[in-house]
Amino acid sequence: MMGPMEKKWALITGASSGIGAATAEKLAAAGYNLVLTARRLQRLETLKKNLQERAKVEIILAGFDMRQPKEIQNFLRDQASTLKNLDVLVNNAGLAKGIEKFQEANLEDWDMMLETNVRGLLYMTRGIVPWMIERGGGHIVNMGSVAGRWVYPGGSVYCASKFAVRAISEGLRQDLVGKNIRVSNIEPGMVDTEFSLVRMGSQQKADAVYAGMKPLTAEDIAETISWVLSRPAHINVQELVVYPTAQAHIGLVHRN
Repeated sequence: MMGPMEKKWALITGASSGIGAATAEKLAAAGYNLVLTARRLQRLETLKKNLQERAKVEIILAGFDMRQPKEIQNFLRDQASTLKNLDVLVNNAGLAKGIEKFQEANLEDWDMMLETNVRGLLYMTRGIVPWMIERGGGHIVNMGSVAGRWVYPGGSVYCASKFAVRAISEGLRQDLVGKNIRVSNIEPGMVDTEFSLVRMGSQQKADAVYAGMKPLTAEDIAETISWVLSRPAHINVQELVVYPTAQAHIGLVHRN
């Protein structure tokens, strides 16, 4: 655990629910000061209150849409004094939208996924990295997916967005060699969060995704992120694929 004079700053995007919120809880418990961003500011405010009841950490909130480059730029400008001291960036904001085959897909769904999962991650990281270089170190954790390694029907563009996250992680790590900045790509399988609800648009359909099996939880992935961050400074966990035991591959799931 870090002492009072050793508190580090971590920025978590998409922190209003799911893996982002769980990661905020885990890092606050470990003593990190936090910058939390999401579209749903009211949820962030509730999360901040709950966290500060249990941990003596500073928490800064920012409500904006990662699909809007100008809003990212405004955030980077407004919070520059804090972000210049950032130790950790967790690029968690992301989503899947729609399950239609390529030829039947909604183009707006494609735009939403690519703008959030790829462009938003790019713009945020581009803004933070120069400050990490100036400080002489840092750790960037990107939220990828097993969909960034394997493709499945009805998921071509979502998979493409996560393949991009994987490529960005690899390229960024190479560009930063010698800068003392670690880059990790976390690639979960089935995790029971709002992910499927957003994608399917129906709670009933979302529940069916996890029926008869035990998926990962947001807390499982938050613990994984915390472990990756806690490795000694000379260790960089480049990629970490995490499946629930009941899932052997995309589409290969044991159900009771």
